[in-house]
Amino acid sequence: MWKSVLLAGGIFACILGAELLVIDSAVLVPISGQGEAAEFRAPDWAPWTLLSVGGATILHFCQLPRLAASSQQQMHPH
Repeated sequence: MWKSVLLAGGIFACILGAELLVIDSAVLVPISGQGEAAEFRAPDWAPWTLLSVGGATILHFCQLPRLAASSQQQMHPH
């Protein structure tokens, strides 16, 4: 189950990082329509950090089955 959660987090981080590369700022409006709208500006380092962490997490997820199989073979040689 944790593998799925980590994969979802990695995909989410990559999508959010790519989205932050495309936009400069976002205006957040309350759902009720009352109150003031807030502007969100991400720091310059945020998109690349999210893409890097998300990509590393996805790559680690792809390696987990191979790592588990090789460690089992080392523990129980035939």
